[in-house]
Order: sequence, then structure tokens, then C-alpha cells
Amino acid sequence: QVQLVESGGGSVQAGGSLRLSCVTSGYAYDSTCFGWFRQAPGKEREGVACIYTGGGRTAYAASVQGRFTISLHNAQNTVYLQMNSLKPEDTAMYYCAAHTTPWLCPRLNRADFGTWGQGTQVTVSS
Repeated sequence: QVQLVESGGGSVQAGGSLRLSCVTSGYAYDSTCFGWFRQAPGKEREGVACIYTGGGRTAYAASVQGRFTISLHNAQNTVYLQMNSLKPEDTAMYYCAAHTTPWLCPRLNRADFGTWGQGTQVTVSS
């Protein structure tokens, strides 16, 4: 059974850091696209970063480029999102997502991703 379980969210002051984790199961770890998305209250869910396991290609939203890093730990079946220099506008529910269509990766198109985790809340105060 395919599953994604996020953790690592919390409250932090602006300028701080958090690392989100997404423990995965049931995937072929060399041909899957994993992504992080976020949704703030009253806003659409938007792509943050994604990575293709078969080679490590990545894509980032312009708003997080240079501050966030997506990475894989194959032995732990875990996808990480390291978030540095956090801003209040980064406040949102963060979701891990996945799909197994390699030619669509890496791109931050929500419609490409068919499996989603339950989300973890990130709150950044000014």
C-alpha cells in the first residue's frame, strides 16, 4: 500500500529553520517523483519543490529558491524539505505528494501528483 506520512512542522520565528520529513512506503524508489506542496488559508495549494528519484533532478518555486532544499534519504525511504530563512508568508499546511510518471518530473504541477500525505502545519511569526 502506497503511503506518505509527513512530520516536522511547527512554529518558528521569521529567519528560523525547519526540516520537514516525509516517510514513504510502497514506491519504486528509483522511478518516482516526490513533491512538497503548501496551502495557506483561503489560497490555492501551490508547489514548493519536487525531486525525481531516478537521478535527483529538482525543481523549486521561485518564492523558495535559495531558501528551501528538497532531498532524498533512500535508506530511510524519506524525503526531506529543509527550510531556511523562513518568512511569515511561508505559513501554510505542507503536504508531501508523489507520482510515478517520470517524464512529468520535475515540475510543480499539482494535477500530476496522485498520492498525498495528511499534511503538517508550519507557522512563521514575525
